[in-house]
Amino acid sequence: MADAAATIAPPPALSVAALLQAASDALRARLGAVTVRGELSGFTRAASGHCYFTLKDSDGAAAVLRCAMFRRAASLLDFDPRDGQQVEVRGRIAVYEARGELQCVVEAMSPQGAGSLYELFLRQKARLEAAGLFDPARKRPLPRYPRTVGVVSSLAAAALRDVLTALQRRAPQVRVIVYPSAVQGAEAPAQLVQAIALAGSRGEVQTLIVCRGGGSIEDLWAFNDESVVRAIAACPVPVVCGVGHETDVTLADLAADLRAPTPTAAAELAAPARAELLLGLGVLARRAQRAQQQRLDALAQGLDLMAARLAHSARSMQPQRQRLDLLAQRAQASLTQRLQWARQALAHGAQRWDRARAVAAGQRRDRLQALGDRLALLDPQRVLARGYALIEDANAELVLSPEQMHVGEPLTISLARGQAEVVPQRVRPREG
Repeated sequence: MADAAATIAPPPALSVAALLQAASDALRARLGAVTVRGELSGFTRAASGHCYFTLKDSDGAAAVLRCAMFRRAASLLDFDPRDGQQVEVRGRIAVYEARGELQCVVEAMSPQGAGSLYELFLRQKARLEAAGLFDPARKRPLPRYPRTVGVVSSLAAAALRDVLTALQRRAPQVRVIVYPSAVQGAEAPAQLVQAIALAGSRGEVQTLIVCRGGGSIEDLWAFNDESVVRAIAACPVPVVCGVGHETDVTLADLAADLRAPTPTAAAELAAPARAELLLGLGVLARRAQRAQQQRLDALAQGLDLMAARLAHSARSMQPQRQRLDLLAQRAQASLTQRLQWARQALAHGAQRWDRARAVAAGQRRDRLQALGDRLALLDPQRVLARGYALIEDANAELVLSPEQMHVGEPLTISLARGQAEVVPQRVRPREG
């Protein structure tokens, strides 16, 4: 026996990686796919799209399970996981070799029934209400007579057909523009935000309807998304929200300017019925016609009264008219006499003016003649004609004394009948 025991070799030593891999294989073979329920804690989404979090029991037990949800599975989520939320995850148990820790590789995750979603709904509602997004003071009245109505919904949704049918039946005068968007699933919030923003930026509708049909709280969850609620609150166009049935209330309903219990009701609230408008127009037309007729009757009576008063005034004004005619005749005779006197005075004045002008002209001619004679006496040519001469040097300056003359420098002598160029040979100043 001792010899046999001595010959049994001990098992070979394993590396750490081999041991962890063996443990992981044993867990996978033993458990296979598992479903775990717990509360999310430390949920993070990496830039790569992978999600990492911890599951723990909601009763406060110390047990925790680290989980990893890779990008492919995370892209299929139809809700926004948050810390404290109760969820169920489906996946497989493995060992994370880098830290030697047990982890669950999650393939799918869903909220734990309506209770967890409603709890999340209440938390989001309280936060957005504190931000003022549900304040009644910020809600705007809908236009009474919109020309164009926009609809944000899925092209395949029955709610869109209900809205279009209701508008065509009740208000065919209203133009409808559809902004398509998914209304359920992980991609729905982003598409709803984009469609609402597009309708607001294009400014082609006066009222915007956001709608979808009924469903479970999970089906309607896109309309509780914070980004959708904020997009509705920020929309420059008044928004009517008709999501689900009458008992369904979403955060989008609370943020909208008007909540409709159903999509059909949203269409009825967004645009008035054509029949009602025509009925109202008929009433207004009859009122206007009656008021116009009453006004015309009153004016006709007033006109008759004024005509009678004018006839009486014409008869009473006959003496004044005769007096005015007499005064006009007198004024005409007086004006004729005054014009004759003025004409005679003007003729006498013209004669006096002609005589005065002739006398003044003669005096001016005599004075002009005297001035001409005096000016002629000052004419240098007349002085030259008496035998005098003007002498100028080369600079055209008058020579007045011998000191201005120099031998050999030319001089110009101006005479009565011409000029002469001379050159002095000798200059003698006057003595004494």
